[in-house]
Amino acid sequence: MTLTEGRRVTLAEDLRLTGHVTRADGARQDTDSDSDSEAGFLALGAGLGGIVERVTEHGRVKSHEVREYERLTSLFDDFGHQMPPVSRQQLQEQIASLVPAWNAYRDQVQRVTVRVRLDNGFVLDEAPVDAFTLLRSP
Repeated sequence: MTLTEGRRVTLAEDLRLTGHVTRADGARQDTDSDSDSEAGFLALGAGLGGIVERVTEHGRVKSHEVREYERLTSLFDDFGHQMPPVSRQQLQEQIASLVPAWNAYRDQVQRVTVRVRLDNGFVLDEAPVDAFTLLRSP
């Protein structure tokens, strides 16, 4: 499902939100000296409507091995035909050793989150898109 800004959505299931109190300006409000304590929880019921304010696509994380795979395959594509056979064979072996990391990177699901202003005035930010159901336009 693809959510876009300005579309109406509803919560797909009941949510229980827990965590620390943070002001809108980003300053954290500790409730006591124990920094691991939670401030409480908020329960939101399925079917609660709202409007999507922002959709954020988080990029996949490239490990060192993935960057090295990209660098070596580019080198091979550009200059492999000019390399001496032994050097070309070594490069192919290096690339082959990095294929599992490359495949794992390609198979990563891109994480998409949304900011939704709910009808009750609450705002859910960085919520996963699968927490919402898109309402059809009339």
